[in-house]
Amino acid sequence: MKTVLIKTHEAWLEMLMAGFMSHTQSRQRLFDFSDILWRHFTWIEHALIESGEAYDYDRDNIPIKVDRLDDMLRAIVSRLLEIDLQLVGLEDRALASRISTDIAYMVDVLHGMNDEVVTAFNMERKMPGMDLSEEARDALTLFLFDESYKEYELIMIYNYLKAHSSDAYLNRIFQILIDESFFHLKQFGEMMAQMGILAVPRVLMKELYQVEDVIAFLKEGIEEEIAAKDECRKLSDAVGKDAPQLAKFFDFINYQENYHIELMTEALAHFKKERHG
Repeated sequence: MKTVLIKTHEAWLEMLMAGFMSHTQSRQRLFDFSDILWRHFTWIEHALIESGEAYDYDRDNIPIKVDRLDDMLRAIVSRLLEIDLQLVGLEDRALASRISTDIAYMVDVLHGMNDEVVTAFNMERKMPGMDLSEEARDALTLFLFDESYKEYELIMIYNYLKAHSSDAYLNRIFQILIDESFFHLKQFGEMMAQMGILAVPRVLMKELYQVEDVIAFLKEGIEEEIAAKDECRKLSDAVGKDAPQLAKFFDFINYQENYHIELMTEALAHFKKERHG
């Protein structure tokens, strides 16, 4: 099952990256498939937890730099078929059947997708319809690399915490934060692809998500959200003169962080109460 988890993790990220690469109607289908693979990942994780088998979120590095979308789609199909072969080892036959039939449909659709030229790695660092200064491009580039990794990190951390918690109050908050980070990751990934700097987030260290002190983690998380707000504000200021609409977008993200901080503060108070009464 651990092998299936790893390969599904990789397939989810590959499918997501393929969605960023596409410029056609295939784009939404690829994003939909990445969402399905994420659900597969969480279901397999639950099965591992139920069986008592130790696992982590380690994975191989994922090469995605291609000139044509068809190259990426072939790599995804190969990985999906590899997962399908591994499903024999799943004790939950209903889950194995669901994943297998999903894979069969996805592979069929991917085989029928039209090829496209991929521009997500051209390093032009230009945003469509915007004339950014060198300073603004540099600030945006650095922000996107840092924040896309941070959002991926948060998805994985909150998912791990949620998977190992039976507290409905906390899990509601964790799920909101996961959903919010997915939205931010997709927005930042799209911008990276438009600028020709698309990249897969680096692999997480176990210490980041296998949290032993949840109280300390939430306190640090609140501080990180406050810092993220400051980075959004700085970026909004940096691009505001050249691209006022882009500045408004980062203000929008900044304001969303306010609610994240509130949710994490509520989670912290709840956890303290549950632990200490």
